Amino acid sequence: MSVDAPEQSKGDVAHALTKAGLSVLPVVGGPAVELFQLLVQPPLERRRAAWMHQVGQRLLELEAKGLDLSKLQENDQFVTAVMQASSAAIRTHQQEKLDALKNAIIHIAIGEAPEETFQHILLGFIDEFSEMHFRVLAFAHAPVAPAALTMGSLAKVLEDNIPSLRGQNTLYNQIWKDLYVRGLVSTEGLNATMSGNGLSQSRTSPIGVTLLNLISDS
Repeated sequence: MSVDAPEQSKGDVAHALTKAGLSVLPVVGGPAVELFQLLVQPPLERRRAAWMHQVGQRLLELEAKGLDLSKLQENDQFVTAVMQASSAAIRTHQQEKLDALKNAIIHIAIGEAPEETFQHILLGFIDEFSEMHFRVLAFAHAPVAPAALTMGSLAKVLEDNIPSLRGQNTLYNQIWKDLYVRGLVSTEGLNATMSGNGLSQSRTSPIGVTLLNLISDS
């Protein structure tokens, strides 16, 4: 059984409207429209094709293991989730986000996901967040304090666990705030001093754990 994505997305409509708008501008004219097509349309088509291939291939693998794809076609909740994830996928080039969206769709397909309203909220988080948000959330779930560290801040442990964030306290404090405001981590800040044992405790909330499970490999 083949797995095809819709031929037209909201992005395509937006592209067509923008093209039409450029066409009526008296100063811009045809060359601007062609330039827009040259710069934007091919990457969007590549993204959409790559997304359809990744998700479709994974679904076919599950079909070989017994998943009934015909039932998914009749499942409006699943189709809605696919459309939400697909819209987000076309808007990003970050592979970790694409993997998170794909994994979420697969978990929903096999019935390993929360109820529909939660699905919508969590897919919105995936769309909104950067790759680094997911890395920081994963860190919050299982921070690893250096063996020699007997006292310190969670910020120090974060920099040790994610070296690319060393010295970027403004960035990772904002990311942490994003996660905290959305109820994904249980500790408000990263700068309180605590013991080494406390620094290794999980900081994810139940919602944060649910999101991590949703985006994990199935």
